[in-house]
Amino acid sequence: MIYLDHAASTPIADPVLEEMMPYLKENYGNPSSIHRFGRITTKALDLARKRIADLIGASPNEILFTSGGTESNNTALFGTMNQNKVKTLITTSIEHDAILEPCKKLEQLGHNVIYLPVDSAGMIDVENLESLLSDQIGLVSIMFANNEVGTIQPIKQIAQLCKKYSIPFHTDAVQAVGKIPVDVQELGVDLMSISSHKINGPKGIGALYIRHGVTLNPFLLGGGQENGMRSGTENVANIVGFGKACQIAQENLQSNNHTLQSLRNHLVKRVSNDLTHTTMNGHKEMRLPNNAHFTFLGVNGEDLIIKLDEHGIAASTGSACSVKTQKASHVLMAMGFSHEQITGSLRLTVGISNTISEIDQTVDILKKVVAELRAVSPFKAKYGF
Repeated sequence: MIYLDHAASTPIADPVLEEMMPYLKENYGNPSSIHRFGRITTKALDLARKRIADLIGASPNEILFTSGGTESNNTALFGTMNQNKVKTLITTSIEHDAILEPCKKLEQLGHNVIYLPVDSAGMIDVENLESLLSDQIGLVSIMFANNEVGTIQPIKQIAQLCKKYSIPFHTDAVQAVGKIPVDVQELGVDLMSISSHKINGPKGIGALYIRHGVTLNPFLLGGGQENGMRSGTENVANIVGFGKACQIAQENLQSNNHTLQSLRNHLVKRVSNDLTHTTMNGHKEMRLPNNAHFTFLGVNGEDLIIKLDEHGIAASTGSACSVKTQKASHVLMAMGFSHEQITGSLRLTVGISNTISEIDQTVDILKKVVAELRAVSPFKAKYGF
């Protein structure tokens, strides 16, 4: 298999798994226990918390462990809005469902949600955002980088505007952290969601950065773990793995970024040169280094994924969390794409383990598969395939 779906999930790095293993076996103590077994796991949590904080320029006590990006997003939104007398939240029309679904729930609970539009590259209009800011806004939540088309938003500029109006600002940075430099102090964000399995760590663990001075209502109640912010015994082995993955990402950020860009650029160049009636979607410059999102006119994306899978290539049309529902991409709809353009979309996201040879093999197979599908396409005459 050639795996080109790293935006959905990544393989656990060998050093990560190696560091996790003792905490799945002999180091099984509960961190809340004061005996030696408990102290061993508490020390491991402290180290992991520091490694995660170091990756994003935070302090360890600003890191709240969660079960992943979805819980981090829910904690940020509900934890802020449920304690706030101000009832309006601003987000975008291209957020992950882990933001959009909580927003729907907040609307049911009586809150008002404003959904910012985006342009054809998936970028918000910062001036439009500023025109909406006032003391009636309780939270702004705008994703760092889009999980489908890879467009990176002007997060620092947005944070500065929110600070000007004393509005808390949250960003879903699940796709960005570990791939590009992210420093919460430089950016000025108040809340930021991150996830382990996007950076070669284990699934089921994530974190929410909470800037000093920002208060949230606890999302889970019980034994008072995580300074009362998230009750429940910590998932020690996964937290250890998450911390190790962050350490590796920090140490290799520049070289990995270069590798990902080289692979992605080679992929884009070959697809652009070898396949007609094809466009790359998302912002051309402000985008994740590993993301290549295409539209192949006259082709059904689901059929394309199945055909590629038959040839040993793993790809996707967009979010892995929504693909099984068979609904049209809300991201591409918000970007103004036609039904035909949305239907023919394909997301290829490279990882550090991919090679140029794999990219070349993928494009060779893609050319063959696209030609086969276009041969029986109802749009054959329209485009002259």
